[in-house]
Amino acid sequence: MDGGMNDPLGPLCSIGELARRTGLTVKAIRFYSDRGIVPPTGRSPAGYRLYGADALARLDLVRTLRDLGVGLPDIRKVVARELSLSEVAAAHADALAVQIRTLRLRHAVLTAVARRDSSPEEMDLMHRLARLSEDERRRLIDDFLDSVFAGSAGSGAFVGIRRSFTPELPDNPEPEQIAAWAELAELSQDGEFRAVVRRLVAHLEAEQEGARGGGPRPGLVPTVRELVGPVLAAGIEPGDGAAAPVVEALLAYDVHVLTWLEAVNDPRRERYTELLAVINGWPAPESPAPVLDWAVEAIRTHGKPPAGVGGQAE
Repeated sequence: MDGGMNDPLGPLCSIGELARRTGLTVKAIRFYSDRGIVPPTGRSPAGYRLYGADALARLDLVRTLRDLGVGLPDIRKVVARELSLSEVAAAHADALAVQIRTLRLRHAVLTAVARRDSSPEEMDLMHRLARLSEDERRRLIDDFLDSVFAGSAGSGAFVGIRRSFTPELPDNPEPEQIAAWAELAELSQDGEFRAVVRRLVAHLEAEQEGARGGGPRPGLVPTVRELVGPVLAAGIEPGDGAAAPVVEALLAYDVHVLTWLEAVNDPRRERYTELLAVINGWPAPESPAPVLDWAVEAIRTHGKPPAGVGGQAE
């Protein structure tokens, strides 16, 4: 038998000696050998495999790559020098980044569920939505935005508006952002909510048309805040006679103001903006609900379009 088998420092060694020197099992080395990753250099007279010095270096490399999660096909290419170590390292670094992000998302989902004492149905929904890829999440939201901005998305004025409706979940979201995104995604699939947002977009289009025809005018919510804020602060009730001048001013702004106010005042719209702020890391929006509630009730109580407004005369 070749003396190298008995001398660990000799040119060849047995599979048992190679196992002792590398810390791997004989079974593992035989597995790598059978797949051509660490082929034997020769055979002993008795037919046992013999390995040269390069086998030790190969096995050290194989063990390192396996510990890093590299698969056997790539390992085979590396030891055969079909792929460089830097190429394999770069590819697997990218793969690990995806895995890390996935684990962070799952951790955030579990934390959100624990904090909210969610039902099994809510947990399942958040888990499914959190597992969507970035492209899948974007398609889900794009479908919502395409449906509500249909016919308007190409207008330059609506590019920024659409962007302001778009949630951007960060790479490393907090549990609150995951929970908010799941709720927003569910809300975006609500057909009634989509109809509300489409009405708001129609109002914005009407405002754009008005701006082109007679110059710019303030938006609906700022107008309501300006008109209603002082009377609300003064304690004037929507049914009081003192509310009538405010109602007249609101109807002068737009004969269909009640329709727009009801859409803007839909609690789902406000919830969407709250969730959007959480997801995008924006400051929490100030709720317009108090002035909108007052305006809606006052118009229903006193409302009648003034003469000459919107083509309607007394």
